[in-house]
Amino acid sequence: MGEYVNLEIDEATGVGTIRLDRPPMNAINEQVVTELEIAARAAGSDGRVKAVVVYGGDKIFAAGADIKEMAEARPIDMMTRMGGLQAVFTEVQEIPKVVIAAINGFALGGGCELSLACDFRVLADNAKIGQPEILLGIIPGAGGTQRLSRLVGPARSKDIIFSGRFLDCNEALAIGLVDVVVPADQVYAKATEMAARYATGPLVALRAAKIAINHGLETDMQNGMLIERELFVNLFSTEDQRIGMGSFLKEGPGKAKFVGH
Repeated sequence: MGEYVNLEIDEATGVGTIRLDRPPMNAINEQVVTELEIAARAAGSDGRVKAVVVYGGDKIFAAGADIKEMAEARPIDMMTRMGGLQAVFTEVQEIPKVVIAAINGFALGGGCELSLACDFRVLADNAKIGQPEILLGIIPGAGGTQRLSRLVGPARSKDIIFSGRFLDCNEALAIGLVDVVVPADQVYAKATEMAARYATGPLVALRAAKIAINHGLETDMQNGMLIERELFVNLFSTEDQRIGMGSFLKEGPGKAKFVGH
């Protein structure tokens, strides 16, 4: 699909892996952004993909933006570039399937921001994660100030962003920045295992729940409830709703075999 970003599909499990491969640090340059957008759209639209893992390999997730491209940039240059980067990370966030970041090595700056666009984060026990942009005299520009604050709260977000420090796995897990910590050689396997479980679930309902949560957080409670209600009602036109409720009445909870529509 691309030189640095590819979508690999395991049709047996329904898991699609968006794989970053720009050695040595998976620095996010303009080509990576373009290819990531293509991969995210493909993952969202390809019916073979039921759930998604974003993975940078067993050495590093992504160490942030390509500083060489940015060092001499003017405000007008960065306005265009960051607008595009924000849009692509939002494209990842809006993939209508469960998306899990599998993080080895470092997820820093733009790498951390990419992981924040995912639904869940699996972190290696020797990995580091953070937003060190302040050490360059700038701030996160691809959603870090917004997604991080919504995930861990404003005070913790300010501490992480103001200091630019790297968090280890224990602190990241304790504050809810990541969801699972495993040994480094198990990160991808754990993420794909989680994704495979969601891939056999009621895909339309999972998509609806993701939309309700993500978009509900962007509005007030009243409008969030309206979003939830409309999505809830529409699920009663799906086959999975009939399968799920029929299975519950016959066999009890947790036995349904969903078909994904």
